[in-house]
Amino acid sequence: MGTTIRPELSEKNPYWIEKHRYYELKHFCLQYPIWKKAYLALDGLAKRPTDLVLFSGQQHVGDPTARCAEARVFYSDRMELVKLVAEETDAVLGTYILQAVTNGISYDCLKARLDIPCCKDVYYDLYRRFFWLLNKERG
Repeated sequence: MGTTIRPELSEKNPYWIEKHRYYELKHFCLQYPIWKKAYLALDGLAKRPTDLVLFSGQQHVGDPTARCAEARVFYSDRMELVKLVAEETDAVLGTYILQAVTNGISYDCLKARLDIPCCKDVYYDLYRRFFWLLNKERG
């Protein structure tokens, strides 16, 4: 994983969350590309009912179109949550934060590839704020 950040902050930091909760949220975000791939694969026109097994892990009897719609809502909700929290974190840098948390990209990579318009300290403060906000949203 490209982003190296200390998982544990001082409890005096306004964006402090417990170390293992941070890791849980980080790994939640790193599933974003998997959700996106599954969402796009489930177009509502499943060729075989077993297509859904790839993403749900279970085989069901019944309406494959309804299962497909439910799965698309499941993935869409998660992707939307991560996007909204990134936008709430910062209106300008939200897109950079979204790239970083969903693809494990470090500040140095963002600076080199996408020319992020802020310094490392500002970025990592917002990065921590993102996970703090996501922690509040996920409860």
